[in-house]
Amino acid sequence: MSSQATSPQPDVRFATRVTSHYDVLLALFCVVLVVSNIAATKSIEFGSGSLSIGSLQLWPIVTDGGAFLFPLAYIVGDVISEVYGFKAARRAVLLGFGAALLAAFTFWLVQIAPGASFYENQPAFEAVAGPVAQIVLASVVGYVVGQLLNSWVLVRMKERTSEKGLAGRLAASTGVGEMADTFLFCAIAASAIGITSMDVFWNYLVVGVLFKIAVEIVVMPLTVAVIAWLKRREPTY
Repeated sequence: MSSQATSPQPDVRFATRVTSHYDVLLALFCVVLVVSNIAATKSIEFGSGSLSIGSLQLWPIVTDGGAFLFPLAYIVGDVISEVYGFKAARRAVLLGFGAALLAAFTFWLVQIAPGASFYENQPAFEAVAGPVAQIVLASVVGYVVGQLLNSWVLVRMKERTSEKGLAGRLAASTGVGEMADTFLFCAIAASAIGITSMDVFWNYLVVGVLFKIAVEIVVMPLTVAVIAWLKRREPTY
């Protein structure tokens, strides 16, 4: 009875990963950033009539489509900074804007590509996708500065207070980051969504800052719960 020789198994190796939680947060961060940049091409106005104090238009409220989702980027950024540290947050910011730049380049390439003879929506596509490049530029300048400030303030406060005062860290870091981010973003992106007067610009700026900070405060209990859940499951160093 002959025995069939078996060939040795190949030495297959893969890198090890402790958990996938950071991967999920990173993917969510990038998706929020890309979708918000596209949604921000539409300017939105709530209310009718007009109410102003000097050059500040208080009513109607002016914002853009990115306001619906963009605050989530800061919340995810807070979670990453608190749990994984400044280097991990910086990596998320850089990868997120790499994704945003790739999306902007793709939209530009599709826009200049010759349309099919039966394609009738080129003007509509240009109207929606055309301003994305300017909005991505505004996001790059505003959000890189704002998010890095947000992460830096949060991590520095944590170094002083250790694990205490999480709610204060979240509120203070978000306030600093959101103010810097919103001012730079509004200054660059305002013309892309049709804002041409200073009274509307100040409305856009003030509403943007207050809305984003308000969202952070409203969802803070959930943010704190997610951070606590991750800290129980992630190894510390």
